[in-house]
Amino acid sequence: MLIVDIGNTNFHIYNGTSIVHLSHKKAIKKYKNKKLLYISVNKKINKKIKGIKKWRNISDKIRLNGEYSTMGVDRKALCLSKKNGIFIDAGSAITVDIMRNGTYQGGFILLGLRQYLKAYKDISAVLDIQLNKNLSLNKLPKTTKDAISYGIISSIKAVISLHQKENRIYFSGGDGKFLSRFFKKSVYDEELLFKGIIKSLRIKNRDKYDNNSTSKR
Repeated sequence: MLIVDIGNTNFHIYNGTSIVHLSHKKAIKKYKNKKLLYISVNKKINKKIKGIKKWRNISDKIRLNGEYSTMGVDRKALCLSKKNGIFIDAGSAITVDIMRNGTYQGGFILLGLRQYLKAYKDISAVLDIQLNKNLSLNKLPKTTKDAISYGIISSIKAVISLHQKENRIYFSGGDGKFLSRFFKKSVYDEELLFKGIIKSLRIKNRDKYDNNSTSKR
């Protein structure tokens, strides 16, 4: 059974060993006749795929102890992968969530790297640059490109570090691997969200089995 995370721009399709990233249009065309389970934060796409009979939306099955009512299902699934730690999905936005002993403590949302760059571009064409991914934070920059890159990365690192303490940081998302190198005790795992979904479904199935067994006694 395929498991899919439908985001704002792409489908992320997990087959148990690897993940394929496809645009909404390409994914629907390629997988419309395949059986799959999916979670989604995209209301527009939800309406479009509602009639695909072989697809099942399991978003309402993903529950997190301590969650708040408007919390995204993708963030909940990511947090379910481990009982403790800081969980960061670095995509179009950077979501930061903290778990302790299996209970959600809270979190915050930052702009994604591309959105930071777009904000600089909107200020002035002179500030329209590409991020320097080889940047070191150990010395002050002397070029515009490095100055912007430093400002973006150091500000993200600063606010996350305030909450790290002894926590391990788990990164996922398209920019997760890059950002993880600026933090000690960090791990990049692209499959974390899917591990959280699988864990949640196993708990649901176990509880269902236990309830059925109890009712038959």
